[in-house]
Amino acid sequence: MNGSGRDSRMLKLCIAGAAGKMGNAIIREAAAKGHQVVGAVEAAGNPAIGKSLRELGISGFHTEIVSPERIREAAEVSDVYVTFTSPTAEVQNIPVVASLGKRIVLGTTGFSDVQNQMVRAAVTGKVPAVFSPNYSIGVNILFKLAKDLEAFPKDYHFSISEIHHTAKKDAPSGTAVKLGEIIAGIRGYTTTVHGREGISLRKADELEITSLRAGGVPGIHDLIVAGPFEMLRIEHTAFSRSVLAQGAVYAAEWISKKTEPRIFDMADVLNL
Repeated sequence: MNGSGRDSRMLKLCIAGAAGKMGNAIIREAAAKGHQVVGAVEAAGNPAIGKSLRELGISGFHTEIVSPERIREAAEVSDVYVTFTSPTAEVQNIPVVASLGKRIVLGTTGFSDVQNQMVRAAVTGKVPAVFSPNYSIGVNILFKLAKDLEAFPKDYHFSISEIHHTAKKDAPSGTAVKLGEIIAGIRGYTTTVHGREGISLRKADELEITSLRAGGVPGIHDLIVAGPFEMLRIEHTAFSRSVLAQGAVYAAEWISKKTEPRIFDMADVLNL
């Protein structure tokens, strides 16, 4: 261990979505930490396929970006597979990577219940993995703080709002969904309302989660607790995707030392 508590051993990583904005951020963070990117995967038809990370100006690595059909080749020489892509892609990719015995860091969100079950079944009991809807250290501290808000009286209401860039496909964000699950668990909410229109009084069993999509916002999440005479508002703002890349590489370093074949989350990684 070095002074930061991270594993100083150089890791070999395979990055899915390597030519995308999130993939770029992870590759640069990994390189800055002294790790190697030995595998790079992109969706079929992506113009980056067949080119190297160096050719594309992403990093100094000569690693070729390949299509999903070659994911076995890309992942087999890696220590950890890191992905922030799409549910459809990972339902196909994760079983292949797990069959190779490779550790996994999964940041993809928007899975349906069936897809989520498929991906978890492919990993559980086979390889160590970290699954998280958000790899920001601050957001995961927020998750922990949310669990401590149970003490508010019953006449206090909880609401969640999130804002992301217009290219984000799923809504609410995976982070808002997880935060909502935590709040529902401690407050007993049984219904979730996504916005209101017309005459719509709030009911006692309702949790509100609202989503906005605007410009290039990397991510803003607000947790609001309001009573008759006061309001508590906790906000997390991501300045860039680099905060997610930082956490993903941290998670890769952490999971590289684990041998138990199960799914961990960022609370485990951060010892929360």
